[in-house]
Amino acid sequence: MKLIGLTGGAGSGKSTVAEMFRELGAAIVDADAATHALYEPGSLGFDLIEGEFGPEYVRDGRVDRARLGELVFNDAGARQRLNAIVHPLVREWMAQRTAEALIHGATIVVQDVPLLFENGLEHLYSAVVLVYVPEPVQVQRLVEGRGLTEERARGMIAAQMPIDQKRQRAQHVIDNSGSRDETREQVQKLWPEIAR
Repeated sequence: MKLIGLTGGAGSGKSTVAEMFRELGAAIVDADAATHALYEPGSLGFDLIEGEFGPEYVRDGRVDRARLGELVFNDAGARQRLNAIVHPLVREWMAQRTAEALIHGATIVVQDVPLLFENGLEHLYSAVVLVYVPEPVQVQRLVEGRGLTEERARGMIAAQMPIDQKRQRAQHVIDNSGSRDETREQVQKLWPEIAR
């Protein structure tokens, strides 16, 4: 089995590229799906987050992700406390899903990990693919596509390693600033190289 890391910046289009790899035959293991799972009521992650940040960060029986997000994107200490809870649980969830993919016969697993470089995980992969768009495009997509304020979008981007720095560290770069067809063409061209 080959393990490929897929990363990018907020709003770069990792999910779009991951789906294109899925269409080509890769099993996809998504860190964002892991994070959603561990925020679910009754999960260990939920209990640890409520214990660390208090009941004011729970609304209607669920983690108030918007309120928690505002806190951690503006407070580096709070972000570190949250990451200390979330990152080990996400890694465990992803390891389990990767093992399941292997059991089911997957030969290529692409792990979609937004903070791959920030967490020093590149050594886990036979190759790292970066989904790249320039920072102004990131901001535009977060504002127009996700309905964030420009300030919140810039805060999200600032909390991550600069996209140009990630670009220098990745073995492969997919430029997702053009059309979907242009992106798909790059993915299809890259596939034989990472799949062999």
